[in-house]
Amino acid sequence: MQFNHVVTSNEDGRTLRALMSHELNMSSTMIKRIKLYGTLEVNGKHETVKYILREGDSVYACYDDDTGKLNEAAGIPILYEDDYLAVVVKPSGMVTHPVHGHLTDSLLTALNSSDKPLHPVMRLDRETSGLLVVAKTGHVHKLMSEQKITKRYLAAVYGIYDPSEGTIDLPIRRRADTIMIRDVCSIDDPGAHRSVTHYRTVAEDPDLNISLVRFELETGRCHQIRVHSTHMGHPLIGDGLYGPCSEDNPSDLYPLAPTLDKECGRLALHAAYLSFDHPITGDPMNFTSELPSEIAELSPKLLDHLGSQIS
Repeated sequence: MQFNHVVTSNEDGRTLRALMSHELNMSSTMIKRIKLYGTLEVNGKHETVKYILREGDSVYACYDDDTGKLNEAAGIPILYEDDYLAVVVKPSGMVTHPVHGHLTDSLLTALNSSDKPLHPVMRLDRETSGLLVVAKTGHVHKLMSEQKITKRYLAAVYGIYDPSEGTIDLPIRRRADTIMIRDVCSIDDPGAHRSVTHYRTVAEDPDLNISLVRFELETGRCHQIRVHSTHMGHPLIGDGLYGPCSEDNPSDLYPLAPTLDKECGRLALHAAYLSFDHPITGDPMNFTSELPSEIAELSPKLLDHLGSQIS
């Protein structure tokens, strides 16, 4: 990690530590690492973090915390990679972090080429596929977690939304006596968390009574899209927790569900679009990922209308 910075008039009189903490958004841990193990210079001369800066000073800091290039793991496309972050496509059925029972087969384990930790900026459910940003340092992760990231998903759902687009602004809480299941609840519920999902129907297949819907998250609650869409009467195809064929949320409203769930063979939810500003360079970054064939091939009518609806 390295940066160059020219002190502005608003920063005149600040210490190096204050600049690094408040203006460059560095954690105290990162500042300590640079101070102890890295390079910290002002106008080409070594200085301490107590140094008082003046307008026009040229600040340079460097700390070798690079994890190196990621492993090229089978089934995990890497769409972009630099010294700071990578954008990858997570397959369905793979957990993001190492957890009990998946200590050796997680996404991070497969990608990591060193003993330094990777930092996913967002987490996708094991059953969900699609775009995911991996920060290579804690500092980059901190910078990304504090900026707006536009995330859009495509999902094949049962039924047809009416109206075809809108916003679901309903709080979510964890269901009592469960670890995984979430429910929509009242705003005054003690466990309520405000949850906002924007949706727009991309295509419909009235014969199968299914739709392809684009979802954009304003908040990022656990299972948010799945819970909101199920509450609206449109569970996702292949959803083993909230779908018509699930044990926890069974429904007989969609008689084709057993067939379509089996045909899809997975949760029909894909993170298809990401947009953010690069945390170091400030460059706009935009990525798309095609709908997986398992979902796309459920209905030609859905595919025919996909086009550029993701972005």
